[in-house]
Amino acid sequence: MSIYNKINAGFSLGTGSPITAGIEDLIYIFNQDDITITYDTTNPLIITGLAAVSGAKIYKFEGTNNSFSTMSKLAKTSVGPRYTEEIDFNIAGLSVDIKTQLMAMGYGRVKAIAVNNYNSSDSAIELFGAVNGLILTDAERNASDETIDGGYKLKLTNPDKLREPYPPRAVSIAPESGNATYASTLAAIEALVG
Repeated sequence: MSIYNKINAGFSLGTGSPITAGIEDLIYIFNQDDITITYDTTNPLIITGLAAVSGAKIYKFEGTNNSFSTMSKLAKTSVGPRYTEEIDFNIAGLSVDIKTQLMAMGYGRVKAIAVNNYNSSDSAIELFGAVNGLILTDAERNASDETIDGGYKLKLTNPDKLREPYPPRAVSIAPESGNATYASTLAAIEALVG
């Protein structure tokens, strides 16, 4: 952890690819124990591999019109910095299958991958809940809410008293030959989608 206790670089705003707010209208969610995560050996902030355990899958949730949002917030604790992570999204639908998924996310722990609109950085794709997972803490449905056609407004966040020791991890997966790119990382994730 010694490389993280001193600043070692600066940054400047670029005009070539200015930062863009928000995330893509999709997130990938998987059960905490279904996917094995490989971290970069020199930097725990980078995930270099995802592998399914016993044929498990990653599930893709798609939305529209900026219906997904992520948040990471630093909290100072007596043992060091910890991060609260949240993902808000909507499900424009109502079925027994949806309710079953909501219950599973409320009782079990999941991890989620978000794709930032700003994809010109090495953190374009991020994993939330890497250590402690996420649980569904809010699931609200107002049948007359026209903004999501009576669907659900959901929030995934860390379980009580279990913040993350790092900010959301960058996902950067290389193809079989060559360096990791935005496209190779998305392809690796999509290969695990069920």
